[in-house]
Amino acid sequence: MNFVDLDPALRPLIESYLDPADRELLNPVLSALGTDAAARLAPLADVADKNPPTLAQYDREGDRVDTIDYHASYQELQKAAYEEYGLSALSHRRLHGWEDVPPHLIKYILSYVFVQAEFGLACPVSMTDAAARTLRKFGEGPQVAEAVDRLISTDPDSRWTGAMFMTEIQAGTDIARTETVAEREGEDWVLSGRKWFASNPDADIILTLARYPGGDDTTRGVGLFMLPKQLADGSKNSYVIDRLKDKLGTRSMPSGEITLNRAHAIQIGDLDRGFRQMAEMVNTSRLSNAMRSTALMRRSINEALAHARKRVVFGKPLVDAPLMRMTLLPLQAEAEAALSLVFHAGDTLQRADAGDESAAAQIRVLTPLAKHYICKRARFVTGEAMEVRGGRGYIEEWPDARLVRDSHLGSIWEGSSNVIALDVLRCMRKQNTHHLLAQSMTGKLNDITGAEAGAEIRELLSRWEAIVDRGDAILAADPDAAEALIGGYADSLAQIIMATLLLEQADVEASRDGNWRKLLVARTFIGGNILNDEAAVVAALAHFEDIVDGKTVPRDALASTPAPVA
Repeated sequence: MNFVDLDPALRPLIESYLDPADRELLNPVLSALGTDAAARLAPLADVADKNPPTLAQYDREGDRVDTIDYHASYQELQKAAYEEYGLSALSHRRLHGWEDVPPHLIKYILSYVFVQAEFGLACPVSMTDAAARTLRKFGEGPQVAEAVDRLISTDPDSRWTGAMFMTEIQAGTDIARTETVAEREGEDWVLSGRKWFASNPDADIILTLARYPGGDDTTRGVGLFMLPKQLADGSKNSYVIDRLKDKLGTRSMPSGEITLNRAHAIQIGDLDRGFRQMAEMVNTSRLSNAMRSTALMRRSINEALAHARKRVVFGKPLVDAPLMRMTLLPLQAEAEAALSLVFHAGDTLQRADAGDESAAAQIRVLTPLAKHYICKRARFVTGEAMEVRGGRGYIEEWPDARLVRDSHLGSIWEGSSNVIALDVLRCMRKQNTHHLLAQSMTGKLNDITGAEAGAEIRELLSRWEAIVDRGDAILAADPDAAEALIGGYADSLAQIIMATLLLEQADVEASRDGNWRKLLVARTFIGGNILNDEAAVVAALAHFEDIVDGKTVPRDALASTPAPVA
């Protein structure tokens, strides 16, 4: 079994977004990871979930050590992620045959496959990547340079991992209420305070926020600092892990409570821009959250399809039951729509990093939109897929329960859904990003040449006009009303973006391969998610096997699957 081969959407998107040279380098490592994830990494993840890490606060001499002990299964997963596949280093250095740093999409593609096996470890992998990006962007000096070099290393003897310590009991969402304080000590700083929820708490490099002398009581009074686990002389920095969290999901990976006791720290960037600089790390992690939630959808659908094809009910395979197909096909469309948005966001980030100002504004809002919508839908998709397996799905001996437990993380970490929605509102107020997205997406729709999607194109063009007007109305409303409305608006905006991307990809695949399968996926998503038209989904059921297996659907098959229209 190969997780890549089970995914009908992945390789066509790769062909659409990556140039031939990048595809040639990616293909061998992608195929290897697809097999490895299914055969080796997924079983390891099952074991790691049942054997969570433990904290030893003292050694046998009574000295404080705060050592976290990991099960061998998790250690092997770490080796695969950090060393064999270099997932945290892919956006920073040459790997897997690239003569330059690979495009961001390479990282997202390989991580997407890896996460289908193991979700928990992907959090510290993402934070390590994000910490290196943030330090490169805002840090300076030899200690920061060494930290970056080690964070992007794949050498087991020199590599470091990263983390962010942000959350405090009174300051999870409201960072301005941070009570951790920074004091000058020579050229550097010492930090004192408590961090209440810190994942990967034994990381080698931590980025954290603290109040500095003379700062005001807003987020401008909070500075960004780098906290090394060990000091230059090899001694332990002055902070302790009070305990590890007993979490619903991501049980393979530790999260803990931290007390800083005049811990040595290095200032990163401008003091009064600490929160804005930390947002670089947070936003990178948010996009990774959307990717990881998409991977959970894909794995859960794989499990549901495998069960439905094997299970015999009333004398025939369960997958042949019309109602079961009506259950599974919309889940398939959800997963493919989410993957389309992840690809588009990764490509937009690449263009933004290259200096494209429009792309920079778009990725600024695409990131919270993807996290807001995809992470919530992952909870639904994994839950529905678990139900397909029935009582077995509810039992922890199968992977479904773990996928459901893990799926709840995405909507909470790096900002819960309401916080993320307010970030969308902030982007709209600052840069009218709903207009910018509409311009970009309607341009894609108008560039589609095939008449076969004409009805859907007309429908979405009309919807784009309406959603821009709706966004303008929200901005014109009083602040309380705007805040109350932005959550639903963010979901609607994400849905129409994904529908547009599905139609664009459908046109590409039809022109390239003569395969109209993706248009049926788009019709299923548009009908089920935007128009609430079940008839569109029912019509596509005639090609259920072709859609879920990624087979070619000829043009004349479209006659039996009419376009959904409001």
